[in-house]
Amino acid sequence: MRALHCLTLAIAVLLAGCSSAPKPHRSSTKPTPTQGVSRLSPEQADDIAIHAMGLVGTPYRYGGNTPESGFDCSGLIGYVYESRAGVAPPRTVSQLNHFGAPISLNELRSGDLVVFGRGNPTHAGIYVGDGRFVHAPSSGGTVRLDSLNSTYWSKQYTVYRRF
Repeated sequence: MRALHCLTLAIAVLLAGCSSAPKPHRSSTKPTPTQGVSRLSPEQADDIAIHAMGLVGTPYRYGGNTPESGFDCSGLIGYVYESRAGVAPPRTVSQLNHFGAPISLNELRSGDLVVFGRGNPTHAGIYVGDGRFVHAPSSGGTVRLDSLNSTYWSKQYTVYRRF
């Protein structure tokens, strides 16, 4: 089953296009070696990333937290983590900024969170590998796959979190 998940993830990343590794982002946290330890198995982390990619195209809706109602960014994260790993993350981006443990860019793996904004963060997504993340960006839009190296996202203050 793990091989099927890995193959599905690899195909999805290839279909999404090629990208170089993400550029280093400034982070407010200085992780220690023990902080990057995950409570999720590698299979659960991969399953989170695969499921998040499967929700690309779902409409954005402020306060939304199901595929039927649409998603905002924290609602998307909560839905995917709950449905794939039985974990209920906090509901707001500000609270997600303290969810799990801080990790460095070098430790980033599928299923980790990317949280954007200094002080009181304003946005979050799920890292899916190859420098890309899935997120619910804004009103009138849909859940989408973006690159951390894009012109916009590469300039944002970013923190990485692992549960």
